[in-house]
Amino acid sequence: MTTGTPITRTRETAVLDDFFTRALIAGVGLALTTGPLGCFIVWRRMAYFGDTMAHSALLGVALAFLFEINLTAGVFIVATLVSIALMLLQRRGALSADALLGILSHSTLALGLVIVGFMSWVRVDLMGFLFGDILAVSRLDIALIYGGGALVIAVIAWIWRPLLAATVNEELAHAEGMAPERTRFIFMLLMALVIAIAMKIVGVLLITSLMIIPAATARKFSATPEQMAVLASLIGAVAVVGGLFGSLEFDTPSGPSIVVAALVLFLASLLPYAGRLKRGSAVSGNQVP
Repeated sequence: MTTGTPITRTRETAVLDDFFTRALIAGVGLALTTGPLGCFIVWRRMAYFGDTMAHSALLGVALAFLFEINLTAGVFIVATLVSIALMLLQRRGALSADALLGILSHSTLALGLVIVGFMSWVRVDLMGFLFGDILAVSRLDIALIYGGGALVIAVIAWIWRPLLAATVNEELAHAEGMAPERTRFIFMLLMALVIAIAMKIVGVLLITSLMIIPAATARKFSATPEQMAVLASLIGAVAVVGGLFGSLEFDTPSGPSIVVAALVLFLASLLPYAGRLKRGSAVSGNQVP
């Protein structure tokens, strides 16, 4: 049982295999997409929501096999339904947000595992879905990553101002007619899409880490939200490259190695005087939340 495919260096080859090149391209594309999303997750304190969305992906996988539909579409549909359920349950006010997230997170994960257990006629690589296998990406996967990523970035740019305003002060954003609930729902849809795309690369248990850790690292060095979004994408890309080459060097699982590389960058940002690398000063009303 493995958690992602380790990369093994052989003496017979002096150049990187094609699968490794595809893994680099796919990983960097995903990191560029998750950077801005991760920033809003950090600003809005939605880390647990990200975990809930990721855990629901396994239920999407199970239902996709059950109804014989595309895996990415199945994960996206289920993650979207979980987002809608969370918004409806929050309006009722019966339970706190963290309690609702805990219920949805663990119940969707458990339900997905139970459904997979009943489908004895289907062989499901649970470890592959949980931890991903970036080395198995195809050219079609790369096209999906960059096409979906371009769509996500375009929509983020479109809703940037109202989403940022709602993050800073939701009541003020509502008073100014920015429709914060609609903007938040669009953001949830973007998260569902990214999780559906990223599931094959780093798995449902690691995707939230790839979104949160680079954003948390970038916050140390950013004076404005825009700087943080760009820097988070770059840090994520560096983590992907470092993790894959580390996996190549030490023969370790590729997906977890990427997250470990991101963790190393985050720990480096905590070193004394690391904050001196920050450039510029934030202007009023445009500070990092």
